[in-house]
Amino acid sequence: MDEAVTVALCDDSGIFRQGMAMLLEAAGIRVSSSTGSGDELLAVLRRGLPDVVILDVRMPPTHTDEGIRLAADLRRDHPALGILVLSTYVEPDWATRLLKDVPSGVGYLLKDRVTDVRTLIDALHRVAEGSIALEPHVVAAMLTSARDAGPLQRLSDQERRVLGLIAEGHSNEAIADRIGVSERTVESHVAAIFRCLGLPANHGVNRRVQAAVAYLHANRR
Repeated sequence: MDEAVTVALCDDSGIFRQGMAMLLEAAGIRVSSSTGSGDELLAVLRRGLPDVVILDVRMPPTHTDEGIRLAADLRRDHPALGILVLSTYVEPDWATRLLKDVPSGVGYLLKDRVTDVRTLIDALHRVAEGSIALEPHVVAAMLTSARDAGPLQRLSDQERRVLGLIAEGHSNEAIADRIGVSERTVESHVAAIFRCLGLPANHGVNRRVQAAVAYLHANRR
């Protein structure tokens, strides 16, 4: 997108927020607020919405899954708000719950990956534009456990690989570059995936999100 993305930070570590704010602002991202709890964030959002909220998973008061639950509340109250959740751990359950409640305009990254500025900025832009950006390590864990689950069993190895890259949020062009085939071949794989998952042909880009959600939910059935 042409305009700078506006971001609100929410993490109980003030040192982490300070470092993140410096990183984002150096990359041209405007940090509109920095808060240490969900309640503080909600109070700030009443005065105006950013493009994306960056949430920690573990926040006060229990330091368990507050960020996942807060993400669901934010999407319910602010449907157009982008949400990027950061976690210290590879937790497929959290990613699954997140996508169930927030199936678009959402991201899930590991904290130790945010020092890769390009990955972080790319994720923020995807989320702000209504797409998804998932941590590849989480997607890989899902791929392993979902290999023999439900309709995904009928996909070829290459189709499962393409579906995994869709779940990460990559475009057909980017997938083609990743796996060394033409974009037309990727389009054929994507069409086969949609057919296998029973996704109708009239939902456009939303089908990619639906396919990613089906993929991440498969091993929970």
